[in-house]
Amino acid sequence: MYEAVHAAPDGESSVAEFATTAARYGFDGVVVRNGAGARAEYDAEVIRADAGVDVVSGVEVQTDDPQQASGAVGNYRTDETIVVVVGGANAMNRFAVENDKVDVLARPMAGQGDVNHVLVKAAVTNGVRLEFDLGPVLRSHGGRRVRALQGLRKLRELVDYYDAPYVVSATPRSHLEVRAPRELLALGDEIGLSREFVEAGLAEWGRLAERNRDIMSESFLEPGVRRGRYEETDGEGQPNRGTQP
Repeated sequence: MYEAVHAAPDGESSVAEFATTAARYGFDGVVVRNGAGARAEYDAEVIRADAGVDVVSGVEVQTDDPQQASGAVGNYRTDETIVVVVGGANAMNRFAVENDKVDVLARPMAGQGDVNHVLVKAAVTNGVRLEFDLGPVLRSHGGRRVRALQGLRKLRELVDYYDAPYVVSATPRSHLEVRAPRELLALGDEIGLSREFVEAGLAEWGRLAERNRDIMSESFLEPGVRRGRYEETDGEGQPNRGTQP
């Protein structure tokens, strides 16, 4: 199981602090999901050797403009193992689930955002994981917490009905906010997600990282173009666009 974290300067703790805490709590790895303008400096191999957990490079694209998001996703897709797009606005939710270069739609129910059957079916088609963000349940109160619970339950119904891909995270910004897997599984039981559902969502980050690393390890067709999910040839050495996940 993996936790997806915001490390300094996007968050309050270093990647090394997150990795050490994650190892102590029993996680297999952490995904560094910093925003594009707040990249963390770290040596994944050194941290892996010291802490004993996997460190996955990622980026979180956050903008209100789908066109800007498209450019950012294209720029980061061949360099970052996991590309996350922050939703919460209907235009961004739609952009993310319709783009097969996006790995995860984060916080789709936040703010004024919503998810319906059309968006979930697009996520299934394009292999975009929908995020169940447990952070507001753990760290907010009152009406915000109630709305977060309602959003998670609605999203769970849609994901179950369409067998859509998903991930689970508590979105910590400090190593002090990291919760052990057993705590998150128990929370799932309490809020109607089930232990098995939460466990599968935490593990999906690792499966996604493994798949994308395999894609990115394949030989270049030409500078900036790789075989795999994101680019493949037409049998004559020419790259095709828009391949299926």
